[in-house]
Amino acid sequence: MSDAGTTPLLSVRDLKVAYPIRSSFLQRKIGENVAVDGVTFDIRPGETVGLVGESGSGKSTVARAVIGLVRADAGTIEFEGQDITRFSPRQLTAVRREMQMVFQDPYASLNPRLTVRDVIAEAWRVHRDVVPRDRWTAEVKELMDRVGLNPDYSDRYPHQFSGGQRQRIGIARALALRPKLIICDEPVSALDVSVQAQVLNLLDDLQDDLGLAYLFISHDLSVVEHLCDRVLVLHHGVVAEEGTAREVFDHPRDDYTRALLAAVPVARPWLEPTS
Repeated sequence: MSDAGTTPLLSVRDLKVAYPIRSSFLQRKIGENVAVDGVTFDIRPGETVGLVGESGSGKSTVARAVIGLVRADAGTIEFEGQDITRFSPRQLTAVRREMQMVFQDPYASLNPRLTVRDVIAEAWRVHRDVVPRDRWTAEVKELMDRVGLNPDYSDRYPHQFSGGQRQRIGIARALALRPKLIICDEPVSALDVSVQAQVLNLLDDLQDDLGLAYLFISHDLSVVEHLCDRVLVLHHGVVAEEGTAREVFDHPRDDYTRALLAAVPVARPWLEPTS
């Protein structure tokens, strides 16, 4: 849990991302599809901010813009006070040492040709000053132990692990560079419910131990309510509502938020019709 008075680690202002619509003839641009329009939020050290909304609401586009996988068409993205919106790929490489991502699909996000040791150590080949090469094996085993995996399995391949174990490998890989912010893009949606709880508890424990900040993207409101300090509700790329988790879940102001919460199979008295 962060201190509300601290300087933001990440500051996003009026973010817009649009994808071109091209004609079938000559692929000329004939319009654009605005995926995100005017999104603004901060994340402070040690804080978890949730982005929620139905599929196509722009959640993952925001995440990809923050980490530089898609370009912002307007607005600014500042990390530790530095505007990274127009950074080159080379400049973004340095920023990604402090900002990592855990992807939705634990099956597709790991290279099947690499052992777990190589998956985790891959980042150290780019950022060579993080861990000395003679420490790689020991560091990999420490990271595996931290995320609840048997360190003796570091020479196994991803296909030899379950979905939940693979997501733990993805989390260990994200931790390898000792980041300050981890972007979690639907990190438990592909997992069984019992495994989801284990991974969420792991993320919670890691935050307490390491002081991590999370940008947590999910369509599962119960997960967001459990994990997040503040919540932004996205609808067609626009922020429909924002506030603390308690404010948004207990006293929603926007009709779209109320509709999302009404679809959750949990009793909420304020959703019951009055006589």
